[in-house]
Amino acid sequence: MPNSPQSPMNAPESPRELRTVPRYSFIATVDIIEPMSDVRISGRVSEISRKGCYVDILNTLPKDTLVRIRVVRDQGTFDSPGKIIYVLDRMGMGVAFLDPPADQLLILDSWLIELSVIV
Repeated sequence: MPNSPQSPMNAPESPRELRTVPRYSFIATVDIIEPMSDVRISGRVSEISRKGCYVDILNTLPKDTLVRIRVVRDQGTFDSPGKIIYVLDRMGMGVAFLDPPADQLLILDSWLIELSVIV
């Protein structure tokens, strides 16, 4: 039932409507660490942008949880503090990158340049 009133696509502030930068399809493994409890979960990134990514994962963390995110792909590893900005129960979660270090932004930017040429 696409476009039903219950659809996340129709929510007034859906993550898709709030995006301010391009998001690209992107497949990579990800480790998310919740520093307070040292909980570590692994999943798969399916979309990425300069501000964050979407993680396909069954066991999500609560919205607003501060995390450390490590995205790993053949061309390197991107590591940044992050925050869970939305959760789709038993499906995945959106993670915003919070002030990634300059050297990590170089890695992320190289991936985004590669992705923007492909699209």
